[in-house]
Amino acid sequence: MECMYYEKTKDNKIKCHLCPHSCTISEGNTGICNVRKNVEGKLMSLNYGKHTSYAYDPIEKKPLYHFYPGRDILSIGSFGCNLKCDFCQNWDIAHEESLTMEIEDKDILLLGKSKDSIGIAYTYNEPTISYEYLHHMLRLAKRHGLKNVLVTNGYINEEPLKELLPYIDAMNIDLKSMRDDFYKNICKGTLEPVLNTIQLATKFTHVEITNLIIEGENSSEEEIRDLSQWIANIDKGIPLHLSKYFPSYKMKLPETSYEVLLRSKEIADEYLDYVYVGNVWGIDNNTYCPNCHNSLIHRHNGGEIIGIRGRKCSKCGESINVVY
Repeated sequence: MECMYYEKTKDNKIKCHLCPHSCTISEGNTGICNVRKNVEGKLMSLNYGKHTSYAYDPIEKKPLYHFYPGRDILSIGSFGCNLKCDFCQNWDIAHEESLTMEIEDKDILLLGKSKDSIGIAYTYNEPTISYEYLHHMLRLAKRHGLKNVLVTNGYINEEPLKELLPYIDAMNIDLKSMRDDFYKNICKGTLEPVLNTIQLATKFTHVEITNLIIEGENSSEEEIRDLSQWIANIDKGIPLHLSKYFPSYKMKLPETSYEVLLRSKEIADEYLDYVYVGNVWGIDNNTYCPNCHNSLIHRHNGGEIIGIRGRKCSKCGESINVVY
């Protein structure tokens, strides 16, 4: 499949305009993502319609806590990524050769409607580098009444993102740090495009944000405060998921301590209405009204809505940022 968002340059080279890397790609080579290849002067997608993983997941695993709580969704993923995070949790499909399968559109739609699934989540690897497939499937799924969920690193240029946003029902965007040097040294990218993606996406769709906390790297109280304040300046009702780091791929630092996670949540709670801690047992991740602390959503049994009526707290009438 020929790619969108590129131009031909001299010497049969190609300039890709999908993401902020703006790769210049020589004949026979791929960009940083390893899936957009210069084939005889055309930029071709190597992973169009090719899947490495699919499963039915609780929507909370994306993680999305305020979007159809308690429901399942078909999750599909391909291979490749346009960041090179040292701590990558899915490095085997992001950066290594993987076995793939091709699944026809009609079968994806059927799976997306089966087992009480609300739709399709594009996840596991970075979905935006499968741009042409996304461009096709988001529209197709929408026409068939399915919800579209994008789990992304947010590393995409504004123009191609704008073309997708009207068809996306929810996004979880990974904000890895509020420090540009963290992105440059550990993720091989830059911070500003991710911030731009979050700001733009919140104008179109439901957004939740994940921050993987790596002790000693992006866990300082100052940085957690900066991150929380920045999100609150957009909307303090945006749910933030603080996730525990475990050693993976190239990073072998010790796993993040329980104490650091709890302190990070305490700081974030000063600025945001909904803060959750992931990858940890025994944490209260139920949802409470930010005004009167009425219990709104219980997650012990998969996301039971108990205190919301018409997207308002049933006790005090406070507006709740939830889609259901």
